[in-house]
Amino acid sequence: MQDLNDMLLFAEVVERGGFAAAGRALGMPKSRISRRVAALEAELGVRLLQRTTRKLSLTDVGETYLRHCQALRESAQAAADAVAEVQTEPRGTIRVVCPVTLAQTVLGGVMHIYLARHPQVRVEMEVNNRVVDLVKEGVDVALRVRLTLEESGSLVIKRLDDARSVLVASPAQLARQGTPVTLEEVSRLDSVAMSTTDGVVSIRLTNAQGREAVLRHTPRYVADDLLALKLAVLGGAGMCWLPDYMCEEELRNGQLVRVLPDWTTPVGVVHAVFPSRRGMSPAVRSFLDFLGEYVPVCGNLQRSAAASRTQPPTVHPDALSPS
Repeated sequence: MQDLNDMLLFAEVVERGGFAAAGRALGMPKSRISRRVAALEAELGVRLLQRTTRKLSLTDVGETYLRHCQALRESAQAAADAVAEVQTEPRGTIRVVCPVTLAQTVLGGVMHIYLARHPQVRVEMEVNNRVVDLVKEGVDVALRVRLTLEESGSLVIKRLDDARSVLVASPAQLARQGTPVTLEEVSRLDSVAMSTTDGVVSIRLTNAQGREAVLRHTPRYVADDLLALKLAVLGGAGMCWLPDYMCEEELRNGQLVRVLPDWTTPVGVVHAVFPSRRGMSPAVRSFLDFLGEYVPVCGNLQRSAAASRTQPPTVHPDALSPS
């Protein structure tokens, strides 16, 4: 009978793309893993991997064998999960990756509630906009905002909310340049933006009647950070498309004014992705439940965050309900 550990090592090598990556993930020397997989192939009497100087690829029998190795791992993890169910109190470290804007305006404002609710959990949050490989980088949960969920591949998705962008300007700018009522008038206003193509921004829009149009404008200020752009808009430097959850309070108190509200950009989907429901620790389970409780109220999140600063958090049992 084959060594079950060698079967799991083989699956790690394939999924992580090589012996070196598997060794780093498992804390084992690359040479040792290579010998174990070679011994497994010798015992089976078949070649599972095609090795070249640049990459590894599976043989046909290797692909079939990999599926059985993965099923074995899932079964072993399910057995461990059954034992872990007695440990209901979330504890340990969870690794989270969050886009900059969500961290600055949504999640950052309520993380203290989660930490107060689960004192034995430690959160390591990486705040950036790059796409991470959760399995290779050991990430438990990644938050994303995308126009489509098709890019998530085999990851499990928990849909949290829709994110809409709104065109906003300061009252000072509108007093200086006038309030536009058409797309042509909007294009003449000073603007700020995250990026341009040859100095021009092109945004595809749709109105309530389903009419489509492209708004083109030449921003006077370009910065690849939405918070910096928001500050520029508040100062009257120019109009800008901002996520609705990022400027709700300013729109409510009159610091910002929505321009051409009948026109909208494509809607983004705010969601969390994680590798698997199986083997999920109570800490990760509690964090996903927390996201489900707080992130869906992007439209009301600023009020929730403000209220939480004056009221103690409510403690209640956690239950996971991934969508």
